[in-house]
Amino acid sequence: MSQDNKEQRVYPWGNSRRFNAYSDYFKRRFGERLQKVTIDAGFTCPNRDGTRGYGGCTYCDNDAFNPSYCQPSKDIAQQIRQGMDFHKKRYRRARRYLAYFQAYSNTYAPLEELKGVYDQALEQPGVMGLVIGTRPDCIDDEKLDYFARLSQDYYIILEYGIESFYNRTLEHINRGHSVEDSIVAVEKTAQRGIHTGAHLIFGLPGETRDDMLREADIISQLPLDTVKFHQLQIIKKTAMAREYHEHPENFNLFGLDDYIDFVIRFMEKLNPAFVVERLSGEVPPWMLVEDTWGEIRAHEVRSKLEQRMHDQDTWQGRLALYNSYKQSNT
Repeated sequence: MSQDNKEQRVYPWGNSRRFNAYSDYFKRRFGERLQKVTIDAGFTCPNRDGTRGYGGCTYCDNDAFNPSYCQPSKDIAQQIRQGMDFHKKRYRRARRYLAYFQAYSNTYAPLEELKGVYDQALEQPGVMGLVIGTRPDCIDDEKLDYFARLSQDYYIILEYGIESFYNRTLEHINRGHSVEDSIVAVEKTAQRGIHTGAHLIFGLPGETRDDMLREADIISQLPLDTVKFHQLQIIKKTAMAREYHEHPENFNLFGLDDYIDFVIRFMEKLNPAFVVERLSGEVPPWMLVEDTWGEIRAHEVRSKLEQRMHDQDTWQGRLALYNSYKQSNT
């Protein structure tokens, strides 16, 4: 196919980009970018406090991705104000925001406590909604009914850390929930009309490239709106770092080019209705046990991936078994 024909093709999500990009999704929905303001509300996880286990996920260190203004010692309003100031300097056009509850499991508390936290966020001028990161085993019908009511007036999305669709992997990394928990949580959330997202990690110990590629067919059958992916990054002083030193044979970490090629293969099989929010993770190199990528930023990875998709004349969903072209922009 000629260069001109490649550029003229319009994909099911309404433009010529090779995947259904998150930034474009918000432009379709709101007419502009909505900037996330990250919040640490001081929650924990059931695999930390003994309910499901102790120690948390073996790879976990929330300091690896929390911005400096995001500290649970500050109240919600203060974190949001400081986050807005930060983003106004970085993104001069930022006007409207989503309060992003990212650290740990942000539905792991009684409903009345959650209401107090979320009400504080929604009361802040410029906040249009909530992005709530949580675990599939930290949700119930009462909480889902509450989020369904909120979603009538605000943009609400629950983002579930699925991480893997293999129970053997979830057990190995001390995740504390099952694949079945993930599927039930996603389906119950979507049934209530709440925006639903999922997160996967590529490169977890014991998984082959074929294992991970098969997950594209599995996740594509779920009623999701958004997906996030990132490569495994082993953070110093975590349980996984100790495992890596003791049993490096358990790991097959991605190099940059290897990862880009893998994600392209994954995206070809991915439901084209899914909005792709993140393609790779970004951790300060000094926090990593092994830095195989150098100081490349996430937007540079995305640019390289898009160029390679263009060169290969491929796109999200090209080989999808589950061809649902429902637009996620309502």
